[in-house]
Amino acid sequence: MKVLANTLRPGHAIEHEGKKYVVVKYELILPGKGNAFIAVDMRDAITGVKTNERFRTQETVEKLMTSEKTCTMLFAEGELINLMDTETFDQFNVPVDMAGEAKIFLTEGMEVTVDTVDDVPVGVRLPMNITLEIIEADAVVKGQTASSSYKPAVLENGVKTMVPPHISVGTRVVINTADATYVERAKD
Repeated sequence: MKVLANTLRPGHAIEHEGKKYVVVKYELILPGKGNAFIAVDMRDAITGVKTNERFRTQETVEKLMTSEKTCTMLFAEGELINLMDTETFDQFNVPVDMAGEAKIFLTEGMEVTVDTVDDVPVGVRLPMNITLEIIEADAVVKGQTASSSYKPAVLENGVKTMVPPHISVGTRVVINTADATYVERAKD
């Protein structure tokens, strides 16, 4: 189906110059002179090669219909992750880069959503939020809790993030997988 280029968003699958791509990053650019355009970073759905393209705002592109299936991540093997379809129990491998920036949060046993075009996986989406434990955090400085400051902390998977001062080592927190930011203290 033809759509305007300015309606593209990360995760959309498109056909461009005879190849299938998945949009990784999208940015509307408004130069001081001239017309606005859209800069799109995209990944080839088959080979995984990344490329970027510029579209005029009123240009149309062919958006592909995707279907999604729920899968469980079994294990990582080099640059591939092994997934199992939760309905058919079929196992298959996809490149870890299909998860985009959120790949740092992939863990064994995690439920993920796999987007497919004609039964070919084109993207892996993680849950919006996940719960992890803090393994390293700076000590609280007296008087610092009154302000809305944050301190650096390291999560159990080695990812660094900023947390409120009241969070200490051993605390379980909810993290947003899209940008690795603190959401709240876990309720479990």
